[in-house]
Formats: sequence, C-alpha cells, structure tokens
Amino acid sequence: MTYFVGAYASSPSGESWNPELEAEFYSKLKQEPNIKGLEHPFLGSLHPYDDTWFLENIDPTWNFVFTCIPGTMNELGKNPEFGLASTSESGRLAALAFLEKARVAIKQLNSHLGRQAVTAIQIHSAPKQPEGTSSKSAFQTSLDALLAWDWDGAKVVVEHCDTLLDEHPPAKGFLSLAEEASAIITANRTAHRNNLKNSVGMVINWGRSVIETRHPEGAIQHIHYLNEKRLLCGIMFSGVSDKESEFGVWQDSHMPPTAATEHAKGESDSLMSAEEIHKCLRTAKAKENKELILGIKLGIRPSAASIEDRIAYNANALSILDDFFTK
Repeated sequence: MTYFVGAYASSPSGESWNPELEAEFYSKLKQEPNIKGLEHPFLGSLHPYDDTWFLENIDPTWNFVFTCIPGTMNELGKNPEFGLASTSESGRLAALAFLEKARVAIKQLNSHLGRQAVTAIQIHSAPKQPEGTSSKSAFQTSLDALLAWDWDGAKVVVEHCDTLLDEHPPAKGFLSLAEEASAIITANRTAHRNNLKNSVGMVINWGRSVIETRHPEGAIQHIHYLNEKRLLCGIMFSGVSDKESEFGVWQDSHMPPTAATEHAKGESDSLMSAEEIHKCLRTAKAKENKELILGIKLGIRPSAASIEDRIAYNANALSILDDFFTK
C-alpha cells in the first residue's frame, strides 16, 4: 500500500524558506517506497514560496491531495468572516474566489505532469466560531457553486475540523460534522438532479476529531457516522496529546504517533497509537475500500530537528499503516 504524506508539516523550512534544505528533504521523501504522493498546502498559489522549485523537485509519479486549511487559516487571520459557510456574503464570496485560485493551481500541476495527478481537494466549513458566524445553508450554497466547476479530475472533499462546543475552547471551531454532512447530502442531490458529474465527500482528520471529542474514540465515532451516511472518502492521521509537551495540550499541532517499535521515532505522549490507527482503519473498512484517501500529517519538534529525524517520524507512521494492511 501507498499513502499521502502532508510533508509540509514535517518540512525543515517551516519557519523560513530554505530551498536547498527543502530539496534535500524531498530527495529523502522520494526514497520512501510507500509514499503515494503529497497532501499539498494551498495558500493562494501552487506553492507557498516558489512554483518553479516545486515543479522541479516533486516526483513526477506522485499524486496529490490539495489541502486548503493553511490558506483558510491565513485568510481568517485577516478577515474573521472568511469562509465557505460564512453568513457574511462578502466573506463567503472571498472563500469561493480563493478556491477558484486553487482550481487554477490544480490545472497547472496536472498540465505540468501531463495527467490528472490531483486526486482531491480538501475544503473546510470556515469561519471559526464565535469570531465569525456560519451556517449550514451558507455552506450548502457554496457547495452548490463548487460542484458546477471543472476540477480537472480532483474530487472535492470536506475535511472535518473540530466544532464550537460549550465544554472547551475550539481549535478550529467550524461547522459540526452533522451540519457538514447534511449540507453535502443536499448539494449532492441537487448536483445529481442537474446532471453534474461532481459530488462531495468527507475526510476525517484524526487529531481534529479527537480535539473536538477529547477522546480517541471520537475519531471512531466520526468515521462510523460518515460510513452510515456513505460520505467517507478518507482519513488523514495527525496526532494530538492531552499532556504538556512541545506540541501543547489539545493543540492541532500534528503530533506524531507513538513509536511502533523500540527503535522507531515516535512521541510517547501522543494519543495516536498503532492500536488507535488500526481501530480507525477497521471501522472505515479500509481493506475493502481501495478508493479511500489515506495518509499522515506530522509536525516535528524541535524546529531544529534533522532531516533524518523528520523522515524517521514519517517512516514510523507509515509503517503503522502498512502493518494494518499486511496482517
């Protein structure tokens, strides 16, 4: 099996752009045999720093899943009403304009590689509550628009993020899973009636579901819910901790999983263990559903960590996925 890697979260250029160091990192990634491709961050252009560098350094056989969360969070920092679910029409239209740029970038990458290499684009139901206001109906209106666009083979998927609850402050504070699913079902029905070929699915981010529910079982519950709705399209494994560490407590900092073996690179305080990952894959019926988007997104601490360590953390997480499929 091969998987997507959100390598940008593990990048040695996380704090400042260093093309030489990044090229070395990409060179090491290309040597990992079970990487299908990248979960690639979209912030407004194909690459956050240098489109040409990116096109020259990717493996031409890789596939890609665009994620709009980095750009969405950047835009929310400037405008708290920004988002596809915003009740502010100007904020909602700004989010659609942002995704039009993503659509252009997808075509740019596909054109460079001479194939439809972008598997999916992950979108989000911003804005963050309570700083901004959102609604299911506004989100559905945005989905109706997106389903009419030509995505050059990429599937539009909503990545669920934690929602606003009374019990604790949110990390993202977007719409609830039920609100997102309801909007998607209605938008898909409308698209079908209008003979559109596109449909929207959903991806679970392990860490964000656990941040919302404050328990690893929350990811299982969310996967089960989407399976029942026939909306589950994938799982990205990104960890979290309930203990004080460099990754913070209940922070969306992409904590690596615990080590799978004695000599592997892992984080002992991570709630994301091999057992929890395998539970999710069983719930998702991952062995039967070969179309699932599966991958990892790991942050690395400290920021001065070596490239070898960054690769080793990713290799540990990928080995955990592999263990599930080989047993």
